[in-house]
Amino acid sequence: MIIIELSERQLKIIEIVKENEPITSEHIAQYLKVTRATLRPDLAILTMSGILDARPKVGYLYSGNNTVSIISEHVKRTKVSDIKSLPIVVDEQTTLYDALVSLFLEDVGSIYVLSHGYLAGVVSRKDFLKNIMGGTDIHKMPVGLIMTRMPNIVTTYPHETALEAAIKIIEHEVDSLPVVEKIEDKGKEHFKVIGKVSKTSITRLFVELGRQK
Repeated sequence: MIIIELSERQLKIIEIVKENEPITSEHIAQYLKVTRATLRPDLAILTMSGILDARPKVGYLYSGNNTVSIISEHVKRTKVSDIKSLPIVVDEQTTLYDALVSLFLEDVGSIYVLSHGYLAGVVSRKDFLKNIMGGTDIHKMPVGLIMTRMPNIVTTYPHETALEAAIKIIEHEVDSLPVVEKIEDKGKEHFKVIGKVSKTSITRLFVELGRQK
């Protein structure tokens, strides 16, 4: 087993939990005078490493485990390139109807939108639903008009770890991340989509590691 290197804030979180368990993330945030969103990455690391135990509707408890579990160590070593899956992409001129068909045929939560072959945006089930309920003509409107545009898209890279990707998913409350490569084209920086990492990808990794003997 390997001793985990904790940040100063993570050590403070442990002490707060020890003294006040069970305690919710909201109350921990109040003690530290930060937002709950700021704490999400720290709490994810502490629970994944087995130091804290998170119980729904109860809060966080101190488990007394100060070492990184075998599974946690594997997650830290596993790269995004090892767990990425094929992304579902459409061009920004694709109609909402055709994009929606792709979404349901592939059974995904979001689709990445390309412009001239590079990442331009992302559109989710919620985006589709919002526009359909608003009376939009889905056979005429291009998906590019409803997408969330760059640079407001959280991405991940092949060299990043599964843990880093999982923290991004939790911190930004998204269902998936596009795996990208930076490309220099005509003096401008673009992002080529080469895969995706989703909540399912992370869950599958934990299941596979859990089954190993």
